[in-house]
Amino acid sequence: MVAPIRIARADDAAQVAAIYAPIVRDTFISFETEAPDAAEMARRIETTLATHPWIVAEQDGGVIAYAYGSAHRARSAYRWSVDVTVYLAEAARGQGLGRRLYGVLLPLLARQGFRSAFAGVALPNAASVGLHEAVGFEPIGVYRDVGFKLGGWRDVGWWRLGLDESAGKPDEPVPFRDLAPGLPAVLG
Repeated sequence: MVAPIRIARADDAAQVAAIYAPIVRDTFISFETEAPDAAEMARRIETTLATHPWIVAEQDGGVIAYAYGSAHRARSAYRWSVDVTVYLAEAARGQGLGRRLYGVLLPLLARQGFRSAFAGVALPNAASVGLHEAVGFEPIGVYRDVGFKLGGWRDVGWWRLGLDESAGKPDEPVPFRDLAPGLPAVLG
């Protein structure tokens, strides 16, 4: 059965937190050191949805994966750039779901008017590198020894995907809250 993909809701927060907690606790994939609880995840989902998409994949009535976009940097000239991320429950990995999530997320970001999507990958992480390169991201550099987690210094590689290659001054990015009402209930 194909997992439907839809816009996240605050009431998905407990399931999202459950997917994320072992990644925070047991790996250096995330540089967070304390797993956020459901209340914090609900706050993050609601805050993100004002400006960027946050989507989830469901199976048997439960969330099994999620992806979202966020501001790349705070300064104004960065506003056409977006950071992206995907997290999958362990049982959902290796089935092409990350590609499907990006297949929904990246076109939404392009519709909003973002020019470049960036993905930071804590290294080594062959699965994440493979996913990002499979959907068209290209490596652009590595921040060496940028974080200390689980007893060691960690590098983060950066990948970029162009969403819009047009020249000239762009229109302002459309806030996701303005785009979302016109979207179908099931996105993919």
